[in-house]
Amino acid sequence: MNLKRRSAAPALLALIAAGSLVVAGCGSDPNAKPGGNGGGNAAGGPPANCGGKANLTAEGSSAQKNAIDVFIQSYQAQCSGQNLAYNPTGSGAGVKQFNAGLVDFGGSDSALKDAEVAAAQQRCQGNPAWNLPLVFGPVAIGYKLDGVTNLVLNGEVAAKIFNGQIKTWNDPAIAALNSGAQLPSTPINVVFRSDESGTTDNFQQYLTASSKGAWTQGAGKKFAGGVGSGAQGSAGVSQAVSGAAGSITYVELSYAQDNNISMAKLDSGSGPVELTPETVGKAIESAKVSGSGNDLKLDLKSVYGGNTAGAYPLLLATYEIVCSKGYDAPTAQAVKAFLTTAATNGQQQLPEAGYAPLPESFKQKLLTAIQAIG
Repeated sequence: MNLKRRSAAPALLALIAAGSLVVAGCGSDPNAKPGGNGGGNAAGGPPANCGGKANLTAEGSSAQKNAIDVFIQSYQAQCSGQNLAYNPTGSGAGVKQFNAGLVDFGGSDSALKDAEVAAAQQRCQGNPAWNLPLVFGPVAIGYKLDGVTNLVLNGEVAAKIFNGQIKTWNDPAIAALNSGAQLPSTPINVVFRSDESGTTDNFQQYLTASSKGAWTQGAGKKFAGGVGSGAQGSAGVSQAVSGAAGSITYVELSYAQDNNISMAKLDSGSGPVELTPETVGKAIESAKVSGSGNDLKLDLKSVYGGNTAGAYPLLLATYEIVCSKGYDAPTAQAVKAFLTTAATNGQQQLPEAGYAPLPESFKQKLLTAIQAIG
């Protein structure tokens, strides 16, 4: 999964400028202090307690790499002389390196699995490791259909498209969701990720949760729909759809925008919802925390299968895997400072990178957990 943003997202930026999400300020804080205690914070929440270990290390999810780059810039602006080196080797490698004590925290597309919890606790000197969801990215169901730019889908119809039960664009099930639209009899060309992808896994989880049993193929990083043609990576699927009328795919927001692909509104039962920062923020707010205390492991099935009014349900979450306690004092201080910066000032530039900023209520949950790291 790659959420890289290669050009500005005007719709996202305009909505944020209009105040659709609580994200204040822009750029570095003029009151930031170079090192020591009390690095300034222009975006609300506690100030970063700069200092400690000068060169943090982290490894894992490639999905969040571009967001981490944004966070590093904010961290360096706020805490002079501090740095983080992030190696985007994939979620599995990130968890392994964290559990082996080779990096200060891990990045993962999913929370720690049951089989990984004991090793993480041992790495943290007998203390629990926490899953902190820091980066969220919306996924579009992108399509190209001449004369149709305002398509509405729901989980059931999307599932039947992506497993081949619905074969043409004027199918009655699609028409029922798009009253008045002139839907052609064009065959539907499904385009899927041919490589293993966290985007595919989350998309199939969405179909499983939202389709009322229409999707029986399960989840996983390989597309299981059994129809269509594959393309390599997010760039490949978006380019394939942009060049072929009648095509449909699932792809990260930035790629849909950059390739001028129309994006379907999703109706979870409370009316069609367009993909915007505000609607993604509502989905994040509606996500249930399945972890206990400050372990913020999420149950995204509550989002995928929910019907919260105004919430866009198809999104990805990536985690930072950290020790609740067990770091030496300099490392704990620096980890907390980096994550505090990332959750506050670092959120401001995320739309330009193709990610969704944290809504205020969720940000406060995250900051509470960060401040409790020992």
